[in-house]
Amino acid sequence: MIGYYVHHHGVGHLARASSIAALLRDDVTVFSSRPAPERSPFRQWVPLPMDTGPDARGATAGGALHWAPTGVPGLTERMATIAAWIERHRPRAFVVDVSVEVSTFVRLMGIPLVVLAMPGDRTDAPHRLAYALADRIVAPWSRAVYDPEWLREHADKTVYAGSISRVADRVSTGPRVPDTAVLMSGAGGSSLAAGYLDAVRAATPDTTWRGVGTPGEPWVDDVWPILDTAGVVVTHGGQNAVADVAAANAPAVVVAEDRPFDEQRATARALDRAGLAVALDAWPDPAAWPDLLRRARALSADLRTATEIDGAAARAAAAIESVAG
Repeated sequence: MIGYYVHHHGVGHLARASSIAALLRDDVTVFSSRPAPERSPFRQWVPLPMDTGPDARGATAGGALHWAPTGVPGLTERMATIAAWIERHRPRAFVVDVSVEVSTFVRLMGIPLVVLAMPGDRTDAPHRLAYALADRIVAPWSRAVYDPEWLREHADKTVYAGSISRVADRVSTGPRVPDTAVLMSGAGGSSLAAGYLDAVRAATPDTTWRGVGTPGEPWVDDVWPILDTAGVVVTHGGQNAVADVAAANAPAVVVAEDRPFDEQRATARALDRAGLAVALDAWPDPAAWPDLLRRARALSADLRTATEIDGAAARAAAAIESVAG
């Protein structure tokens, strides 16, 4: 049995866990505060209460942790739930994506720990603690694209699995359609203003745009046919979104949203430095899009190969099993 903590923010952590768990030989039990999916490869989904409340105090425990407040019954309950399950099942390993607090708690219970790394500036004391405690660190990106200095001290136990995409094994649905573009917004929150896509359309009359999850446009569960045929894909810098775009090997513009520790900016800038995408630190004025689309269409690098999409989930699963074994 393997335990697996899935952070509730956005959909990327769940998508990644689903791709990895499908390739694990062990049964997987997930712990999360997000709703359980209708279908998944997990044996069990254990719901956790949220760890917030109006009486929260001392959230960082003197700077040692990110979020461990006193006065929050939900925090006590979620840790007790994890502890009871560990005591009952004695899992061979526990995967955390992501939480310094859950990582620390699991390791203190004597369970082998696998931590999913995240991009950005992770040099603060809590992150350093989690990475030090981990028996294995899985970095879900290509080291050739992104090799942060703060992770190098853990090189002996880090596996750079490559970008993990839920659509990695999908078959092409047709040729890429020139003069089309897709703008994808994320489920984890966006700074895109209502009407932005309409203004972009007005600024680029020769391009046919489609919005996915943007204000005024519907959410799309299966993005593969859209990514596979779009002339250019514009996406936020979340790892899951970037991996899906890379799986489609689409010409890309990656716009970083504000996230803790500059997570998305680190991803976008790494892709830009490698010549794999056009990267921006914020959504630009609509008038900038004719030039941005021209630059994206001129990209010639193989995004899918560079990000090591093929086999990424299997490499992550193998890293987990090496600890569980």
